[in-house]
Amino acid sequence: MTLDLTTRCTAQSTIATPLGPMLLARTASGLCGAWFEAQKHHPGLLSAPQQPDDPLLARAAAQLAAYFAGRHDGRFDLPLDLQGTPFQRSVWQALLDIAAGTTRSYGEVARSVAAPAAVRAVGAAVGRNPVSVIVPCHRVVGSGGALTGYAGGLPRKQALLALEARLAARSLQQAA
Repeated sequence: MTLDLTTRCTAQSTIATPLGPMLLARTASGLCGAWFEAQKHHPGLLSAPQQPDDPLLARAAAQLAAYFAGRHDGRFDLPLDLQGTPFQRSVWQALLDIAAGTTRSYGEVARSVAAPAAVRAVGAAVGRNPVSVIVPCHRVVGSGGALTGYAGGLPRKQALLALEARLAARSLQQAA
C-alpha cells in the first residue's frame, strides 16, 4: 500500500531549512510527507494546493524551524499519516522511539520490530521513510556506528546528527 499523493494530499507547503528546501504535505488525517529537495523518493510535483497557512503545515514548519535553530528537543508533536506496508509502518514507528542525540543500528531496529533477520528489509523501509527529520531515519547507522545511506544524502545526515549532538551536550550541561 502506498500513498497516492495526487488524490489523498489536501495541502502542501515548501519551507526553507538550513539543509535546503523541504516539501511538507498533509492528508485529512495528518502529515504524510517531509522531503528535502532532490532526496530519493521525493514525490515531485503534487496537485494539492500550496497552503503554508494550513494549521498542520504551519505547526510542522514552526517545529522544524525550532529544531534547526537548536530550540527543540527532537520530538515532534504532530499527527502523522504514514502510508506504507505494515512492515514499513512498524519500522517507522520504531524510529520514533530513538531519542535525539542517540543512534541505533539497522540490526537494533530489526530486533525492535521482532524481525532480527530482516536487517536489509529494515534498511529498505528506513530509506522509504516519507517524513524526514520528524520520523528520525537519520538516527539509524550501520553496525559499529558507520554512517550509511540516507535518502536526503550523507551530508544532511551528518548535519542532523551533529545538530542533535550539540543539543544533547547542551541539555547535559544545563542538567549539571
